[in-house]
Amino acid sequence: MATHLARFGFTDGERAELMAGPGGLRLWDPAAGRPVDDDAAAVLDTLYFAADPDLALFQLHRLYEAAGEPLRTELVADKALRRRLVGVLGVSATLGDLLVANPDEWRELQGEQNHRAAGYATREVSSVPMLRQGYRRELLRIVAADLTAAADVEVTMRRLSELADATLVAALGIAVAEAPDHAAACRLAVIAMGKCGGQELNYVSDVDVVFVAEPSSEDVEVEAAMRAGSALAARMMEICGFVAWPVDAALRPEGSRGALVRTIASHLAYYKKWAKTWEFQALLKARPAAGDLALGERWLAELQPLIWAAAERPEAVDEVRAMRRRIIEAIPRAEVEREIKRGPGGLRDIEFAVQLLQLVHGRADESLRTPTTLAGLRALIEGGYVGLADGEALLRAYRFLRVVEHRLQLQRLRRTHTVPDDPDALRWLAHALGYRPSAARDAVESFRAEWVRHAGEVRRLHAKLFYRPLLEAVARVPSEQLRLTPDAARARLEVLGFADPAGALRHLQALTGGVSRTAAIQRQLLPVLLSEFADAPEPDRGLLAYRQVSEKVGNTPWYLRLLRDEGPVALRLARLLALSRYVTELLVHDPEALRLLADDTELVPRSAEILTEGFAAAAARHPDPETAINAVRALRRRELFRIACADLLGLLDVTEVGTALSAVIDATLRATLGVTAALAPPLPFAIIGMGRLGGHETSYPSDADVLFVYEPPPGMADDAASGAALTVAEELRRLLARPAHDPPLGVDADLRPEGRQGPLVRSLGAYRQYYARWSSVWEAQALLRARYVAGDEDLAARFLAIADTKRYPDGGLAREQIHEIRRLKARVDSERLPRGADPATHTKLGRGGLTDVEWTVQLLQLRSGAAAPALRTTRTLEALSAAAAAGLIAEPDAAALAAAWRQASLVRNLMTLVRGRASDQLPRQGPDLAAAARVLGRGAEPQEFLDEYLRVARHARQAVERIFNPA
Repeated sequence: MATHLARFGFTDGERAELMAGPGGLRLWDPAAGRPVDDDAAAVLDTLYFAADPDLALFQLHRLYEAAGEPLRTELVADKALRRRLVGVLGVSATLGDLLVANPDEWRELQGEQNHRAAGYATREVSSVPMLRQGYRRELLRIVAADLTAAADVEVTMRRLSELADATLVAALGIAVAEAPDHAAACRLAVIAMGKCGGQELNYVSDVDVVFVAEPSSEDVEVEAAMRAGSALAARMMEICGFVAWPVDAALRPEGSRGALVRTIASHLAYYKKWAKTWEFQALLKARPAAGDLALGERWLAELQPLIWAAAERPEAVDEVRAMRRRIIEAIPRAEVEREIKRGPGGLRDIEFAVQLLQLVHGRADESLRTPTTLAGLRALIEGGYVGLADGEALLRAYRFLRVVEHRLQLQRLRRTHTVPDDPDALRWLAHALGYRPSAARDAVESFRAEWVRHAGEVRRLHAKLFYRPLLEAVARVPSEQLRLTPDAARARLEVLGFADPAGALRHLQALTGGVSRTAAIQRQLLPVLLSEFADAPEPDRGLLAYRQVSEKVGNTPWYLRLLRDEGPVALRLARLLALSRYVTELLVHDPEALRLLADDTELVPRSAEILTEGFAAAAARHPDPETAINAVRALRRRELFRIACADLLGLLDVTEVGTALSAVIDATLRATLGVTAALAPPLPFAIIGMGRLGGHETSYPSDADVLFVYEPPPGMADDAASGAALTVAEELRRLLARPAHDPPLGVDADLRPEGRQGPLVRSLGAYRQYYARWSSVWEAQALLRARYVAGDEDLAARFLAIADTKRYPDGGLAREQIHEIRRLKARVDSERLPRGADPATHTKLGRGGLTDVEWTVQLLQLRSGAAAPALRTTRTLEALSAAAAAGLIAEPDAAALAAAWRQASLVRNLMTLVRGRASDQLPRQGPDLAAAARVLGRGAEPQEFLDEYLRVARHARQAVERIFNPA
C-alpha cells in the first residue's frame, strides 16, 4: 500500500496504514489500491501539500479518535478547514499535540473565525488559565492563516505582535485585579521593545519591554508608586511566562541590574548621562503597548530628541558597527553559516543597516521614524537613502528569511534560528516552505539555491549600506543643519564662510527643488558636501562646480547613486571640486570619469605600455586622422583626471606624478605617430624626449619637449625623405594642438640644433655632423635629458649613442665650458624671470627653485658623467643621489637640493591644479596659497606653509652657491 501512496507524499508505511484501519479515519481501500471515495481523495490531495504528510496523517488520525465523526464530516465538507487543519498538523508536532489534548479547538479553524482580529480570544479574561487558552486559540488561527497563504509574512508578524499586546494587556489586567492597592498607587505603562515594538514578532520569541510608572496622584510618594509599579510589572511578567512566552525587561536602563520600573524623569536622567549608542538604537523600536498608553506616549515623546541626537556622537557610527561584529563573533563557529538571524547575510544584517540609516538620517527626515524594519526600509527607499534595486532586494530577502525563521520555530514551537544540517530535517523545512521536487532539482536544492542567493545579496548590501563612508560625514553634521529650509540654509551658508550666501542659496535651491528622487538624494548629500566646501579656501567655487557637474550628469541614473552608495566618492568629489579648477574642467567634459573615485585601485596610474596599447587601439578604430586623434585625446583627458585626483588626494608623490604624466605623453605621441606616419611614405622615424619629458618629470602645464629624427630608407632621395619626415612631424603637432575640450598638448622642438631657426626634422647623419662640428655646451646640457619616446627604437638608440658622446664627454668639461654654463645660468637668473614675479617664491626660476637645482645637477653630470656611470640618468633626483654617493657633493647639500626640487615641483603642479592654468608663482597670500597649505601643508596655516617654503628654498640656494659657483 505504501508504494501506491508514495504519489501522495507519504514515506512512512506504518502511518499510511492508518488510513485503511477499520477503527480510524478510513481514507484508503488497500484491496482496490485507491481512495475509498471522492471525499477521501480530496483529503489525500490536501495531505500531499503538508510539510510532512506522514506527520499530518498521524496527527489527524489521533485528532479523529479524540474528536469523533463530526471532525470527518466537517473535514470533507469544508475545504478551507481541511487546508488549515492539515497545514497546521503537518508543520507542527507541538500544535498537533495541543489540538489532540483539546479536541474541540479544531473548530477555531472553521469559517470566518479564522479572520477575527488578533487578540479577540484574550479579551475579558479573568484568570490565567483562560488567558492561556485564549492565547493558544489566537495562535492557532494565526498559524493556519500563515500556512494557507491567507496572510503574508508581514501580516503574520503584525498579528503576532497584536496578540502579544493583547496578552500583555490581559496579564496586566489580571495583576491589577489581584492587587488593587498597587493599581491605585501608580500609573504603569508597558513599552514594547525589540521585535514586539517593531510589530514584527516571531512565533517563539521573548517579548522585550520597558516599564514606566508615575504616582497616581500628588498624595502618593514616588518610592511607594515605584514599589507598586514593580510589583504589578513582576506579576504581569510571571503571568505572561506561564501563558505564552518570557517577558524580558533587560533593555531597561542599567539592564538587569537596574530598577524594574522608573519614572519618566529617571529615564531621562539616565539616557542623557549614561546611555550608550546601542541603547538609543534599541529605542528606535519602542512603542507603548499596554497599561497607561498616554503615559507611554509622553515617555516616548520626551525621549525622542535624545534618540535622534544619538547619531551625532563622534563614536556613534563606529559603536553600532562594532556591536554588529560582536554579535557575529558570539555565534558558535559550527553554526555561523546556518544562522539566518545573527549570521552574515541574515536578518540582523538587514536590521542593523536599516537602523543605522534611520539613526543618521532620521534626525532630519521624520518619515524614517518607524519602529518596523520593513516600513523603515520602504521609507529609506522612498526618501532616496537606499537605491530602488538595492532596497527591493533587501525587502525580498527579509521576507524570505523571516518565513524560514517562522517555519523553523513552528515545528516544535521552540526558539531557533538555525537551519538544520540533517538531510531529513532539511527536507521537512523545504517542504514547509512550499518547495517541491522538480525535474531539474529536488526541494532541498531549490531551497538552498534561493537561500544562498538572498544571503549573498544581504551580505553585499549590508557592507554597502552599513559601511557607507557618507554615514560618518552625515552624522557629523548637526541635526538642525540637515534641514535645508531657505532660512536655515542661508544662515548656515553665512556661518560656513560662503562669500555670496544668496548666490549659494540659489545653487542649493536649483539642486534640491521639487519632489523628484534626484532632489531627495541631493538633500541628503548637500549638508555634508557644504561642510567639505567650507574647508576649502573658496567654498563658493566648490558649490558652483558641484552644480555644474550635477546639471551635466544629474539626470543619469548612476550619478547620484554613485555619490550616495559608492565608497568615498561624494567626499572626494567635494574636496576636488573645491580645490581644483583643472579637475572641474576635466570632469565637466568627461563625467564618466567620476567612477574612478570609487576605488583607490582605479586611481593608480597606468604604465606607458598599457596606455600605449589602449591609445593605439582607440586610434585604430577610426580611419579619419582627426577623429582618431580625438579618441586618443579623450583617453588622455581621462588619464589626466586619474592622475590629478590621485595627486590631490595624496595617493601619489611628486616623482610618481611626473612619471605618470610622462607616460601619458609617451602613449599620446606613440598613438599619434602611428596615425601620422601613415600619411607619408614609410621611413624610419623616431621621437626623442627632451626636457622634463625626457627626465620623466613632466608637470601638468609641461609641453612635450622633443627632437624628431629620421633616416632615409634605401632607394629614397634625401629631399623626399626629408619632406616625408616633415609631413609626419607637422601633422603630429597640428593634430595634438587643435582646439578641443581636453587640455592641449604642445609639442615643442625648440631644443633642436639651431633652435627655432633650424629645421624641424633632421636625419641621423645631420645630427651626427652638427653635434660633431657646431654644437654648444648648452646643447650638450639639453641632451642630458634625451631618451627614446616613440617610433623606431633602433634609430633612437643610434641617436642616443651620438648624444652620449656630447653629454658625457671624456675628461669632463673644459674650464671655458664651465664658465659658459655659469654665464648662461647668470643670464637666466637676471633676464628670464617674468616682470613682477617674486624671485623668492617663483617655483621655476626663483631662488632655490627648479632651475637652480637642475642646472647644478646637470653641471655635475657634464663634468663627471664619463667617470661615474651612475650619473648617466635623465632623472634629476637619481642623478643627485648618484652625485652624493660618488662624493661629488656633501650629503646635507644633496638633501637640501632634493627637498627644494620636490617642494618646487609640488607647488608648481598644485598651482596649475588650483587655478586651472599654468602657473609657476606661489602667491604670498590669498586663496591659492591657502589651497597649497591645505593640500601640501597637512593642515598648516598659509603663513606657516609659506615660511616653510622660503626656508627650504633658502637652504637649497645656499647649496647651489657652494656647488655651482664656488669661491
